[in-house]
Amino acid sequence: MKSQEDMIRDLKTFPLLSKLSDEDLTLLAGVMREQSFPAGTEILREGETGEEMYLLLEGSVDVLKTTPFGEPYVTASLQDSYHCSFGEMALIDKGTRSATIRAKTDCRTLCLDYAAFQEFCRQYPHIGLELLMSISVTLVRDLRRENDNLHIVYQALIEEIENG
Repeated sequence: MKSQEDMIRDLKTFPLLSKLSDEDLTLLAGVMREQSFPAGTEILREGETGEEMYLLLEGSVDVLKTTPFGEPYVTASLQDSYHCSFGEMALIDKGTRSATIRAKTDCRTLCLDYAAFQEFCRQYPHIGLELLMSISVTLVRDLRRENDNLHIVYQALIEEIENG
């Protein structure tokens, strides 16, 4: 287990947390828990209800979606050097997971669950607001990118239909 100082140093590397002060990060670290996953573990499963967000501290994961025929395919691979997070939407709505996250290698994460985040926001609303704004910016950016991708696919489909 890492020291509080090491955890703060780790947290500072994540763009999602970049606007938080050291004091804010110390408070946030107090409600997060470290979790490790061996290679091959499904950390999140598409379609299941989620209540946690994870920060990838060490290791790499695959992001998988399932085709209408039930076949999984990798949509992205994430590494600790990307300072990425996954499961953020669960902190907002506790809805179903939009993808499966599988550990490619042994992974170490920091986890923030919905109940702890709700209580944290009640105690420290200014920090909670800042974190929610960062999550919102991330989700909006991803939504815009996916809308652009959908437009490209739609255009290709129209061209295929028109040109036979």
